[in-house]
Amino acid sequence: DRADLGSQAAIKILPDAWLSPARRERFLAEQRTLAQLNDPGIARLYDAGVDAQGRPYCAMEWVQGQPIDAWCRERGLPPAGRIALLLQVCDAVAHAHSRLVVHRDLKPGNILVTAQGQVRLLDFGIAKLMQGDRTEATALTRQAGHALTLDYASPEQIAGAPLGTASDVYSLGV
Repeated sequence: DRADLGSQAAIKILPDAWLSPARRERFLAEQRTLAQLNDPGIARLYDAGVDAQGRPYCAMEWVQGQPIDAWCRERGLPPAGRIALLLQVCDAVAHAHSRLVVHRDLKPGNILVTAQGQVRLLDFGIAKLMQGDRTEATALTRQAGHALTLDYASPEQIAGAPLGTASDVYSLGV
């Protein structure tokens, strides 16, 4: 919290970076991915680096909001309102895709809605950069394994197959 500047930021730190080179590399990949994305529907990256203790960190936009499913449920949002929110999410995901980034973990907990009804897509921790029209398994994925949220993962993601933008579209539908 920087009250003197009138702003807040969310700080994400990898506290045990020295224990797992694979986790550290995944976190550094998230930093690089976030640096490419500049869209009102995606939580902004303000700064990234390594602190004095050698822990990687990201300073990001603080989003005061609720997961999209809870936000809709609490307000009894009718279908038209839910579709309007989903279109905001689709715009944010389309921006990521235009930068060749597949999120790979689209789920309600990673999509917050502010009090003003604006969505913010979060957590690009397992995002992948596409090579051509698909993602490729990297040494990091082979070492750390496939990360996913089973309830929202596409069939090809569950199978460990190369992913494209269609995988995110499937998760949006779920």
